[in-house]
Amino acid sequence: MIEGYPEIGKDVSALRVTPNLVDWAGQRQTWSWDDAWAELDMPGGLINKAYECVDRHANGARANKDAIIWQSADGNIERYTYAQLKTQSNKVANAFRAMGVKKGDRVFFLSDRIPELYFAIFGCLKLGAIVAPLFSAFGPEPIRERVARAEGSVIVTTPKLLSKVNEIRAQLPSVQRVVVIAHREGKDVASEDVAYSSIVDPASEAFEIEQTRAEDWSIMHFTSGTTGLPKGAAHVHNAIVSHYATGKYVLDFHEDDIYWCTADPGWVTGTSYGIFAPFSNGVTSVIDEGGFGARRWYETIQRHKVTIWYTAPTAIRLLMKAGVELPRSHDLTSLRYVMSVGEPLNPEGVVWGQEAFDLPIHDNWWQTETGAIMCANYISMPIRPGSMGRPFPGVTVTVINEDGTEITEPMVEGQLVVKPGWPSMFRTYWNDQERYDSRFKNGWYYTGDKAKKDEDGYIWFVGRDDDVINTAGHLVSPFEVESVLIEHEAVAEAGVIGKPDEVAMEVVKAFVTLNDGFERTDALLRDLNRHARARLGPAVAPREIEIIDILPKTRSGKIMRRLLKARELGLPEGDTSTLEED
Repeated sequence: MIEGYPEIGKDVSALRVTPNLVDWAGQRQTWSWDDAWAELDMPGGLINKAYECVDRHANGARANKDAIIWQSADGNIERYTYAQLKTQSNKVANAFRAMGVKKGDRVFFLSDRIPELYFAIFGCLKLGAIVAPLFSAFGPEPIRERVARAEGSVIVTTPKLLSKVNEIRAQLPSVQRVVVIAHREGKDVASEDVAYSSIVDPASEAFEIEQTRAEDWSIMHFTSGTTGLPKGAAHVHNAIVSHYATGKYVLDFHEDDIYWCTADPGWVTGTSYGIFAPFSNGVTSVIDEGGFGARRWYETIQRHKVTIWYTAPTAIRLLMKAGVELPRSHDLTSLRYVMSVGEPLNPEGVVWGQEAFDLPIHDNWWQTETGAIMCANYISMPIRPGSMGRPFPGVTVTVINEDGTEITEPMVEGQLVVKPGWPSMFRTYWNDQERYDSRFKNGWYYTGDKAKKDEDGYIWFVGRDDDVINTAGHLVSPFEVESVLIEHEAVAEAGVIGKPDEVAMEVVKAFVTLNDGFERTDALLRDLNRHARARLGPAVAPREIEIIDILPKTRSGKIMRRLLKARELGLPEGDTSTLEED
């Protein structure tokens, strides 16, 4: 447990809604993925994400229930029921089939959060195509790398983003069509492109879903490595049972919930928990086209009476920077559950939720490769701030030593691993099987993270395998140092690296950004050093602290420590395609 942050207890009987998961230990003992599948529907053996998310509800009692409440950037609202979602995705499937898209084709999506993006993703899944989302903020080169690696046949985009595609189109011989969703912007579409509305509007509303099975491909997400090209982690339709089950037991979806996932669909949280988990559970999702703004976000929760909110540590730190008076000036009483993912949430952020919303923020952990949540702080379970929580009932997550043996002694650092076989596990890195195989050994999937496990099974993140700092024989977690630094009233965010040193091997260096109202002064730096040494001790506290304007982060919210280190040491920066542009 991180010093200074006591466990946050839970009185389950006082919760507004009885959680779907009350007895975590009992669920682990009796868990069966077959039982989870029995709550879904596989007509004629069909296993298809779009069917489980859309048609299953549209064909039943939820037909006229809102699936999507869409809020445009300028605040206009559109609502789409599950029946309408079925109709629109069927029209897309028919239109794209007529255009030549077939099972197994890779269809890339470069779009902001507009309803047609969701219609088209589900339509392509019904066709049996592999959907491949891209960040709308990507430049031409990251787009080219990903489409070329996967040999994409279609790119779906908008007029605002089309210039990026045009710049690299000649270098993508596999791309046969570019479909442009132009009607919302009132733009004309060039003759060499296909206007979305021209093929979808006249298409039939009836469609028979391609007979996809458990191991047929469904979605591909690209994830950046420290070096080399981005990796295309490919998942299968069978993953939907993980999305459904974690949606039910971790996100705690109930029939009347209004859910808001702030993640961009260009990264895995925006699909796994912005699309597949909520829709497979039949809840209503708020989708906001606009970008981050503390006031806008609080107004969105208030306007739509959001009950479950899933966001990221970076956003939480920005909300913290805006202060607690702003949330207190809005009616946020509809909220019953707030969660975070993207990188570990500092304990300060967990506790701040209680001050701002009267709700602690629940951290959880998973990866692009795992496809679904692996560890969580559940709504029914005490929170230990700084911990990623306990494993999901249907998976085995633990910490092992270098020879692959599980570490049984509490709070001893080792490799964080998962036992292969959970439904949403990625099945390959596209066109890079050797790299995929290297992630599995000793009967485990190696996550690349280091962690500790306490006596009650809570997992504690230490850092990426190549992030842990060895200073004078002490192994230091960057996350632990960062968590202490942001406790200081002046610090908004912190990123910590190990800097080579002839004597100590490495010394700890911290980069921090400041909250509004604070300026870089020698007195402030001295105070930060005193604070760090008092909380961490001289062996762990940063030897150097540098105040900078912006920390490099991915759009999913991860601080790019390797980029800080490369810039500090004058080394090559590697793949920066997911770098957030500030």
